[in-house]
Amino acid sequence: MTSTEKNNIIIADDHQMIIDGIKSMLASGTGYEVVEEAANGQEAIDKIDANPGRYHVLITDISMALLSGIDLCRIVKDKYPHLKVLILSMYNSAPMVKEAVSAEADGFILKNSGRDELLQALHRITNGGTWYAEELLPVIYNQIQQENKQRQLTAILTDREREVLQLIVAEYTSEEIARKLSISKKTVDNHRAHLLEKTGCKSTIGLVKYALENEIT
Repeated sequence: MTSTEKNNIIIADDHQMIIDGIKSMLASGTGYEVVEEAANGQEAIDKIDANPGRYHVLITDISMALLSGIDLCRIVKDKYPHLKVLILSMYNSAPMVKEAVSAEADGFILKNSGRDELLQALHRITNGGTWYAEELLPVIYNQIQQENKQRQLTAILTDREREVLQLIVAEYTSEEIARKLSISKKTVDNHRAHLLEKTGCKSTIGLVKYALENEIT
């Protein structure tokens, strides 16, 4: 692409005011042009499928009917990897950011972002980089820290202890666990004691909560 050519953008958002606002911010001298719009994710992928080479960037709301922005991003990245995807959201929740990263979105900005940040994000992603809003960095950092902590906590359990914990979550008694695993009830009780000690839990309810929080089910 030469310096005089524009990056063609397709916007998918179910709020016309957002679409009009972005079109206005990119109206002149930015190097970006909104050439198509869609009111939902399904309409967007239909239009992209019809002429994928026409577009360079997809700007999409994260929450839409028929097809979410995350699902739309996954489809686009699978079928048309040349197409850059910028996610828009009103919220900076950890699950949303994690899903966007998982879907390989090139960028993620909040809907209250101004023109300067929108242009910075577009410039970065169309030049091979990524752009996640500064407000999202603590969210991403905390998510990484939490996942690392979960890995460390679950790594301290032996395979047998994990088996026993999974059966505790499934509401098996010590006697039932012993029969299920072909071990003695005393051995089960020992495993239960080790689980309480390693996890810092004080009761069976605490073990169940620990298992659910660390996805040991």
